[in-house]
Amino acid sequence: MTTAATETAGPAVQVRFLGDFELTVNGTPVQRWRAGKARGLFQYLAVHRGQMLTRDRLYASLWPDADSAAGSSLKVAAHALRRVLDAHPDRPGDSGIQLVYRDFGYVLHISGLWCDLDRFQELVHTGLRAATAGDAPLARTRLRAAIDLYGGEFLRGESADWVVEQREYLRALALRALGALRADAEAREDFVELIEVCKRTLEIDRHHEETYRALMAAHGRRGELACVRRWYELCARRMRDELAVAPGHETQRLLGTLIPAAARAAAAAPVSAVTGAPPATVRALRS
Repeated sequence: MTTAATETAGPAVQVRFLGDFELTVNGTPVQRWRAGKARGLFQYLAVHRGQMLTRDRLYASLWPDADSAAGSSLKVAAHALRRVLDAHPDRPGDSGIQLVYRDFGYVLHISGLWCDLDRFQELVHTGLRAATAGDAPLARTRLRAAIDLYGGEFLRGESADWVVEQREYLRALALRALGALRADAEAREDFVELIEVCKRTLEIDRHHEETYRALMAAHGRRGELACVRRWYELCARRMRDELAVAPGHETQRLLGTLIPAAARAAAAAPVSAVTGAPPATVRALRS
């Protein structure tokens, strides 16, 4: 019989890929991964769960530099993975997580699953579609939730080629979400959120020059000239020290435009903040 508690219970299996990897079954993490590729095999199969993956594909992804011994390594990893699952108190291998060998390959089935990877992608795609359709409130809600879920790069610390490829795709997706949030905040002239979105963007991509320009413009609109200068200098330093290039001409032109315009506007109308009128800096930069 199904009880109310069962109906409202969370997923039996949770997998987190964004940031530090974690597999949890009924609230208890799977921690005792055996030596070798058992964890890597699970991660790869979990990303492609429900698909039959041939041995050749698994060899190429998990043992790209191995010789003929990769076949036995795959068998060892699959056996170790089953033992890891069997060692869990709830024995998910008997129910929620099933590793099946079929037609010269493996397929992983997971029932009752919540996966941050799936939810993140769903939120970004629905948010971007809402933005395209002109539903700004829905887009804002979905994209904010997606960025909250993006707890770090995909499988942080792992370096396999398939991991790097997936990581770059998800990183680009996060940047698209942040770009849409930035455009939304700019349209609403919500400079507080705009600045926070830009800072979050730079946590993901330290060299995102368009974001530095957005920060410079936002602080310029607020009359915060020292901040304009500091963001430009940080951009220039990172570009020089880490990429051996200078900021682009557009960024340099923006600096030359913002600071003189903001300075003239601030000198012309020092009482605007008291009267509640739009800051003179905003009016000057709009003209």
